[in-house]
Parts: sequence; C-alpha cells; structure tokens
Amino acid sequence: MDLALMIGKIMNFLLNLDISTMKAIVFGASAIGAGCAMIAGLGAGIGEGYTAGKAVEAVVKAPEQKGNIITTMILGQAVAESTGIFALVVALILLYANPMLEVFN
Repeated sequence: MDLALMIGKIMNFLLNLDISTMKAIVFGASAIGAGCAMIAGLGAGIGEGYTAGKAVEAVVKAPEQKGNIITTMILGQAVAESTGIFALVVALILLYANPMLEVFN
C-alpha cells in the first residue's frame, strides 16, 4: 500500500472522530508516554546502585582515599538522579498538564 494513501486514510479516520473519542485517544497516548518516560527512572536506579557498589569496592581496596571516592560517587549519583527527575517531570506533564488537551477545549 502506498504511504501517502495510508496516511490519507488515517487522517480521514481521525478527522471523522468526535471530540470525546479524540480526548480518550490523547489520554491513552499520554498514559503510554508517561509509562515509557518512567523507564528512565529504572535506569537511574540501576546506575546509582552499580555506582555505590563499585565505590564500596574501591574503599575496601584503598581506605585512605575514602573521602575522594565518596565525593565522586555522590556527584555521579546526583547526575544520574537528574535523569530520573527529568523523566518524572515529563510523565507528570503528560498526565496532568497535557498541552494537547487544550486543543479540545
């Protein structure tokens, strides 16, 4: 099937929907997008756990460098956590302050 024909059929389908159905589609897509955004929080948690484990191993090997190791670990974990926080903000915007819903009001 030709791509232009397929896009035309999809647009024709979407243009013939009523407002409540289109709102439901936007809400559903927003929920899926928020769930996908929160996968970044999983990655941040794994990265922070791995960093803490390696820092403990480093302190065991070189106890005299404990201050430098812990400082570097905390800085790295803060950077990793910022990814999770940004993902949370995106998810909250998609769920509660979705700009696409303004189109239907």
